[in-house]
Amino acid sequence: MPGKERQNREQSKDKPRRPRAGEEEREQLDERVVQVARTSKVLKGGRRFAFRAVVVVGDNHGQVGFGVGKAREVPEAVRKASERARGTMQRIPTVGTTIPHQAIGDFSAARVLLRPASAGTGVIAGGGVRAVLEAAGIRDILTKSQGSANMLNVVAATFKALESLKDPEEEAKRRGRPVEALTPHWLRGGKEDAAE
Repeated sequence: MPGKERQNREQSKDKPRRPRAGEEEREQLDERVVQVARTSKVLKGGRRFAFRAVVVVGDNHGQVGFGVGKAREVPEAVRKASERARGTMQRIPTVGTTIPHQAIGDFSAARVLLRPASAGTGVIAGGGVRAVLEAAGIRDILTKSQGSANMLNVVAATFKALESLKDPEEEAKRRGRPVEALTPHWLRGGKEDAAE
């Protein structure tokens, strides 16, 4: 019997291991650690240190989410934040490689302005805003972070701005207008809308 077990073990080593369902999904998603901050709590015996991690997760095709994790160790804080980010992922409407219209997001004292940009512009953003937009798969955009520079609030304000975006097709149906009238002018193929 022990010989058969050893033989089975040796055969299983030769076979490539199949990744589990969760691992396949994890490999496909773009995960970015935006910030790791050390926090302290004053107790009777002295200070107790912990870590807060802000993680952004996206599929680079219009889905993105962010999460915050707190733990006594950095890897555990990052793991918790990553799990929360996967649970909050939502679809962002895009037009080509940019967003359909201008948007402003406010969270606490942070304010983020997002503006669509023509192809080839790139992601003109910094820090947390860049991480969110690149994870979402947006390649051309102009941004400005106003107010607080607190990374967590800036990331949350960016999400508020992205959540406020409207899908051009749904909005065109609601208004009873062609979709081209609601897309940025450089994507209309040189046709200026007569109504504007």
